[in-house]
Amino acid sequence: MKVSLLTGGGDKPYALGLLDALVSKGMIVDFIGSDELGNAEIVHHENVNFLNLRGSQNPDVSVLRKCARVSRYYFRLLQYAATTDSGLFHILWTNRFPLLDRVILNFYYKFLGKRLILTAHNVNEKERDGGDGLFNRLTLRTLYTLMDHIFVHTNKMKEQLNKEFNVKEAKVSVIPFGINNTVPSSELTKSEARGRLQLDERHKVMLFFGNIAPYKGLDSAIDALDRLKVKDDSYRLVIAGQVKGCQEYWNLIERAIEERNLGEHVIKKIEHIPDEIVEVYFKAADVLILPYKFIYQSGVLFLSYNFGLPVIATDVGSLSEDILEGKTGMICRAGDSVELANTIDRYFDSRLFRDSENARMDIQAFGNSNYSWQEVAKIIHPVYDSMMK
Repeated sequence: MKVSLLTGGGDKPYALGLLDALVSKGMIVDFIGSDELGNAEIVHHENVNFLNLRGSQNPDVSVLRKCARVSRYYFRLLQYAATTDSGLFHILWTNRFPLLDRVILNFYYKFLGKRLILTAHNVNEKERDGGDGLFNRLTLRTLYTLMDHIFVHTNKMKEQLNKEFNVKEAKVSVIPFGINNTVPSSELTKSEARGRLQLDERHKVMLFFGNIAPYKGLDSAIDALDRLKVKDDSYRLVIAGQVKGCQEYWNLIERAIEERNLGEHVIKKIEHIPDEIVEVYFKAADVLILPYKFIYQSGVLFLSYNFGLPVIATDVGSLSEDILEGKTGMICRAGDSVELANTIDRYFDSRLFRDSENARMDIQAFGNSNYSWQEVAKIIHPVYDSMMK
């Protein structure tokens, strides 16, 4: 069986994890990627035809070069679709141009006789980010209608597709969010990792990791830290990630840190975190904080499971379904910084913290058992098979 895997050019953990699982099932894969994905060992497998249609994704170039780069990509994609003998296109991510990517391209693929599958990581991203509207919903409805099958990561997402976009239940399959096991992990110890971040053993370290945006609730974490430090001066919050299109929100966060005299309690690394040093943050931390206000699913959760790091998250999306209370983490109400602070305090008095070495091993085992890419492939493979009959 041959399938074309259309990636977004990035999201290495997901794209490469799925590719590895498909190849292990004996599939032949045309892997549509970018420079960022070209160095992975799996793309050189004999069953993989790596097609670097995107090239460089470097954002630090002129607008003119970006336009030329995007135009070249779409030309190559149209040409590839018209000439490939692959009859099944699995779209992992749509791109930034709703009319083109959700409507025109997919009509073109259908005209060429392709069967289409989409992994909808977010049912309606604009709803999450506060930019929903008629055009957005119409193009999404068209996208979902044109798909022959859709994969989502939670039952709530499946219900939303059915209720809001009239997608039949039989057309949607729920798959686990595969664990992020592509990030390097060395013999780096917790003590060494803390040394790199200028933390010491007495500190109670919380980690906020990933892109910074209002829906992720970092402001709630700042409020909680302000309450916690009154009781215990050893609390530290590490913020590691990029600001994504919300500089004003980040300015408010920095102002709150300054006004509440939290400077010595907050370690900031506001930039893209390369894969090679991700382990520093997850090994230095005692717990990952996901104080989200809106989410479908979080890839950071499964990155944390890969390192065995417990998670404190708010009860949004399906996070409560993927976190075992008292075993892999704890759940609290969204938008309630008082309860978040109380939950953090409770965590540092729990077995998860006191017996962290064994807890980490248990969490890693749980993640590898329940969110392995092999489990994902077991669901995806029969769908592929049915599409090609």
